Amino acid sequence: MEAYLEAYLNSAITQFAYYRKLGERTFEQLNDADLFWRFNDESNSIAIIIRHMAGNMLSRWTDFLTSDGEKNWRNRDTEFEDTVSTRENLMDTWNSGWECLFNALNSITPADWEKTIYIRNEPHRIEDAINRQLAHYPYHVGQIVHIGKMITGAKWHSLSIPKGNSDQYNADKFANPGDTFK
Repeated sequence: MEAYLEAYLNSAITQFAYYRKLGERTFEQLNDADLFWRFNDESNSIAIIIRHMAGNMLSRWTDFLTSDGEKNWRNRDTEFEDTVSTRENLMDTWNSGWECLFNALNSITPADWEKTIYIRNEPHRIEDAINRQLAHYPYHVGQIVHIGKMITGAKWHSLSIPKGNSDQYNADKFANPGDTFK
């Protein structure tokens, strides 16, 4: 069982890193003002989404084995206010959340898998808490990518398979017999 849990954890870490990179590849395509653009007063900017994600990550993953994932020092409502004004501060916020998450995941030991952790006083197995966040963060990264595409329009550089290139992409993938299932 230990090998399975280690494989699961490595897979989860890989998935989190992938979604972090998607967000960062979006930021690279945007100027500073774009990060703060909002479609309307009811929508969130990329900056607000970053603040919310980082707030959630810091709350969930700080001392995650020993304290509830909804920390009493977190003020979730302020995460949805425009309080960050520079790209540098925003990227510091983004990075602090991800660093907290990866530090926590990399600290998990085999004995920890038997522990119960809490989020808002609800018990979770560690893999359930990880899965919960693997649903939450990609959801918000998808919003970030969508906003980035709205802002850049035709200048957008695809983060996956560009429109109209599926056949070429598949041909390249299947051209190497070592990449196929046996």
